[in-house]
Amino acid sequence: RRLYFDTHALVCLLEGNGFTTQQSEVIVSALVKIMNTNLDMIYKDMVTKVQQEIALQQVMSHIGGVKKDMIILEKSEFSALRSENEKIKLELQQIKKQVMDEITKVRSDNKLDLNLEKSRVKELHAQQDRALTQTDRKIDTEVADLKTMLESHKLDNIKYLAGSVFTCLTVALGFYRLWI
Repeated sequence: RRLYFDTHALVCLLEGNGFTTQQSEVIVSALVKIMNTNLDMIYKDMVTKVQQEIALQQVMSHIGGVKKDMIILEKSEFSALRSENEKIKLELQQIKKQVMDEITKVRSDNKLDLNLEKSRVKELHAQQDRALTQTDRKIDTEVADLKTMLESHKLDNIKYLAGSVFTCLTVALGFYRLWI
């Protein structure tokens, strides 16, 4: 280690100010020991350039691994959401077909019944008209309920998608902030 002051000049200065040679040398020796101890403490907290580069490489490889994991997770999450969305669409189409078949079946049954009942009695005809109106209302209510349920599922899917996107953006911004 180098000392950035002249110890001999300090000894001479102390002697010039009334200290003996032995006292001056002891004081300078104590100062050198204190400075060396302080430098040792400072060097303990410091890292070498090689150590810093190794740590940087380790952090970079860890960040690279996390990026890969995030990409894989993002792809799997989006594919899971897409497949779930497709399943829901297929189920809704099947339900719609079933409802339409039921509507067609009920309407055809009611029309047949109405035609048969028209020939019998006018009073029964009025009762059948009321039954048909109630059936249409029930069908309309069911269709409206199915539409409401479809909208609810759409909104849920949009919420999950938005939450996933914001989560990915938050993680990306966090890594970006750590990176910078």
